[in-house]
Amino acid sequence: MQHWLLKTEPDVFSYADLVRLGSSAWDGVRNYQARNHLRQMQLGDLCLIYHSSTNPPGVAGIAKVVETAHPDPSQFDPDSPYHDPKSTLEQPRWVQVRLEPVRALVFLELSVLRAEPELEAMLILRKGNRLSVTPVEKKHFERILELGKEQKLSA
Repeated sequence: MQHWLLKTEPDVFSYADLVRLGSSAWDGVRNYQARNHLRQMQLGDLCLIYHSSTNPPGVAGIAKVVETAHPDPSQFDPDSPYHDPKSTLEQPRWVQVRLEPVRALVFLELSVLRAEPELEAMLILRKGNRLSVTPVEKKHFERILELGKEQKLSA
């Protein structure tokens, strides 16, 4: 099993939205390296859902891959913000996976992740990393689960 971190803007699609829907396609990825990570995902892989472009950013929950990479239909839709006129049905450029929620975590702010020495090698914590899909080492994934249990809800 592999582990991943998937960034999303919570005002566009949040972990709570995934829970409400029960499952959802993870679509709209338009970076080749991130796309290649989606292609590597296998059934049952676990993903940290990370809320970005919000204050504060952080990890909100865990999801699992329930359908592996297949063409993202939004690339073919001229009305979609994710439309790619160079993509064809015969040679699609972009893929999506389907996710189901596993469980919400006590929200782990980016500052908490940065303060944890065991996580310093995580891609999300590297300066300049803007990828929306990144692999996560098993030890980092497990440490984030531990931190989620240790965090206290603020009053």
